[in-house]
Amino acid sequence: MKTLTNLLAATALSVAATGVAAEKWDMPLAYAATNFHSENAAMFAECVNGATEVELVTHPSGSLFAGNDIKRAVQTGQAPIGERLISAHQNENPLFGIDSIPFLATSFDAHEKLWEAAGPTIAEILADQNLVYLYSVPWPPQGLYFKKPIESVAEMQGIKFRSYSTATARMAELTGMLPVQVEAAELSQALATGVAESFISSGATGYDRKVWEHLTHFYEVDAWLPRNIVFANADAWNGLDEATRTAMTDCAAEAKTRGLQMSKDYTQFTLDGLKEGGMTVGRAGDALVEELKVIGETMTTEWLESAGDQGAAIVDAYKAMQ
Repeated sequence: MKTLTNLLAATALSVAATGVAAEKWDMPLAYAATNFHSENAAMFAECVNGATEVELVTHPSGSLFAGNDIKRAVQTGQAPIGERLISAHQNENPLFGIDSIPFLATSFDAHEKLWEAAGPTIAEILADQNLVYLYSVPWPPQGLYFKKPIESVAEMQGIKFRSYSTATARMAELTGMLPVQVEAAELSQALATGVAESFISSGATGYDRKVWEHLTHFYEVDAWLPRNIVFANADAWNGLDEATRTAMTDCAAEAKTRGLQMSKDYTQFTLDGLKEGGMTVGRAGDALVEELKVIGETMTTEWLESAGDQGAAIVDAYKAMQ
C-alpha cells in the first residue's frame, strides 16, 4: 500500500512539473515492423512524441487490430489513430478504389497526380465517417506472384488468388482465378498451407513476407499503386488543443514526403531482394500484358459506372493533368 501511495505521489509530481499528463495514442498498423510504411509511421510517432504531450505508440503486424478491423476501430474510438490500405474498403464507397483502377496510373508521378485530383474528395468522405485524414503514402507498382511460369491469362485458370480488395477479387474473377481474402499479416501462412497460390502486390509485400519460400515468379505489370492512409478519430482529434493538432499536422506532412521517397527507394531494393531469394523477376510478356489491359478496361468501365459523376470528374481532372 505504501508503494502504491508513493507511486501515485510521484505521478502527481510529474504531472505538476509538466503541467499536463501525456495522453497515450495507440496506432494499429497492418504490416510488419520492417515494412517501409510501418517504419515511416514509427518516425511519424517519434516526431509527434517529440513535439507534443501525446505519446503515440505504433502496433505493427496487425498485433492490436487485424488489418480489416483498423478503420472501424478508429471510427468508433477503439483506437485514436491508425493506418489502412484505403482500397480495401471499396465495398463501402467506390471512390476508395480510385487508386486501384488497372493501368490508369502506373508510375509514381502519375499516381501523385491522380491523388492530387482524388485526395480532397477522399478526405471529405472520411470526415463524414468520423475520421480526420492526416497523410497517405503509395505502395510501389503492383505485380503478379505465381508458383509457376505464366504466359497467358488462360494459364491462370483455377489458381487460388489472394485478394485484399474489391479490385483484386474482381481481377481474380475475370482471369478465372479463385479469390481468397487474406490480410497481409496472414499471407505467409496462407501460402505455406496452400490457401493461396498467387497474388498481386508490390515487391515490398513479397520481400517482407519472404514469399520465395513458397512462390517462384514475380511479373512486373505496374497495374496500379494502392495507397495507405493514416487517419485519426475525429472526436479524439478535436479533443486536442490547437498547438498539438498543428504539430501533428506538421509531422504528417513530413511523413507524406518521406514516405513517398521511401516507397520509390524500396521498389528496386525489394525486387533485388526477391531475386536474391531465388525468384524469377522481370517484366511480364507482351501477350500477357495486353490480355491484362483488356481486363483492366472492363474493370475501369465497371468502376466508373459504380462511382458515378463524382468518380468520372476525378478521372477527368487527373487526365487533364497529363
